[in-house]
Amino acid sequence: MSRYIAVISLFLLFQASYTHGQILTQEDSLNAGLMPKERATVISGYGEAKISYDTQLKTATGNLTRAVLFVGHRFNNSIALFSEIELENAVVGEESSAGELSLEQLFIKFNINKDHYITAGLFLPRIGIINENHLPNTYYGNDRPFTEQLVLPATWRELGVGIYGPINLVTGLNYSAAIVNGLNSAAFVNGTGVREGRYLGSNASFTSLAFTGALLYYTGDFRFQVSGYYGGSAGLAQRQADSLQLDNSTFGTPVGLVEANAKYSGKYFSVTALASYVTIPDAYEINRAYANNTPEAMTGGYVEAAVNVLKFFNAETKRSVNYFARYEIMNLNQIVADNGIVNDANEKNYFVTGIEYKPVSGVVIKCDYVFRTTGEQNPDLIINPFPQAQPYYTDNGFFNIGLGYSF
Repeated sequence: MSRYIAVISLFLLFQASYTHGQILTQEDSLNAGLMPKERATVISGYGEAKISYDTQLKTATGNLTRAVLFVGHRFNNSIALFSEIELENAVVGEESSAGELSLEQLFIKFNINKDHYITAGLFLPRIGIINENHLPNTYYGNDRPFTEQLVLPATWRELGVGIYGPINLVTGLNYSAAIVNGLNSAAFVNGTGVREGRYLGSNASFTSLAFTGALLYYTGDFRFQVSGYYGGSAGLAQRQADSLQLDNSTFGTPVGLVEANAKYSGKYFSVTALASYVTIPDAYEINRAYANNTPEAMTGGYVEAAVNVLKFFNAETKRSVNYFARYEIMNLNQIVADNGIVNDANEKNYFVTGIEYKPVSGVVIKCDYVFRTTGEQNPDLIINPFPQAQPYYTDNGFFNIGLGYSF
C-alpha cells in the first residue's frame, strides 16, 4: 500500500509540474488524468457570496453570487465526462429575481494520446485568463476583472469541438483550437459588448460558425498567452438575412477578437497584464437591422500586482494573506458606426484594491474597494431619467466583503 501511495504521489507531482497548473479540485484531478480507478465518478464545485456598499447611494446589498456543482465520470483511460450546473443570484423564477440556472459546461473529453485530447459538447474556449479558470480562489477581488466580463464575455461557453496539446518543438508551449457556433448579433446590447449575443448552449444557430485558437507558453514562473476568435453573428435563414440585409454565410456579419496576457507568479509576488481588442466591421448593418447601437470596435485591458504578506513572516506556511491592486481601462465604443450613437458612459476606468485571506486550500475571504469612473451618459439614450430612476454617477466607489470556496 505504501508503495502504491508513493507511486501516485510521484505521478501527481510530475503531472502538476508538467502542466504548470495547480490541482485545486476534483475536476482538476479528473482533467489531469489522476484518478486511480479506471471507472470513477467525482463531485466537485465552487461558490461565492458578497456584501457590497455603494458609497454614492449609501446603500448595501448582499448576494449569493453563484453556487456551482460539478459531476464528472471517467469511463476509461481515454474518455471522461465533464458537467457543471450553476445557480447565480440564489433564486430562479421569482418576478423580482435576477437568478439564473444554467449549464456552464457539458462535454466529453477524448484523449488521443498522453499529450493531446479533444473536447466535444458545451465547453469554455481558451480566451483570456479567467474564462477557463475562474474559481473564486484563483483571482483577486470579489468581482472578476471587469475587462473579462464586458470586452471578453467570460464565462463564455459554446457548443463545438476543440483540440488541445503541447507543441513539442518548444518546451512549455501549448496550443488549443476549436470550432463552435457563432454569436447572435440581434441580442447585442450597447454597454455590454457581445456578451448578450452568446448562445451558451441554448438553441444555438450553427448557420454561423466561429473559430477560436490560443497559444499558451510556460517558462519558469511566467505564463504568456495569445488567443483569438473569429465568427459569424447572423445565423439566419437566407430569406430572413436578405430581408435584414445581413450576410448569413458561415462567417458572415463577423465578430473578431484578439487578446494577449502575461503573468508572473513568484513565491512572494505576482504581476498580471492583459490587453484585448474586439472588432465588429458590419456594425452599421447590424444597427440598421436591429437598432441596438452596436460599436465597430471595443478595447480593454488591465494590470494587476499582488504580494503575499504572510510569506515574509513564514516562508513555509500554507496559508496566505495577499494584498493586491488592479487598474482597468476600457472603451466599449472605441469606434462608433456611422448610424451609431456615442455614449461616453462606455469609457470606463476601474481601480480595485484589497486584501484576501486563505486559511486553508479551497477557502478564501476577501475585502476590497472598487473605484469606478466613466464619461457622462448620453441623455438621448436614457429611457427613465432621474428621479424616476436612480441618479447616475460618473465617479462611484464600492466596498465589498465576501467569501468563496472550491473543492
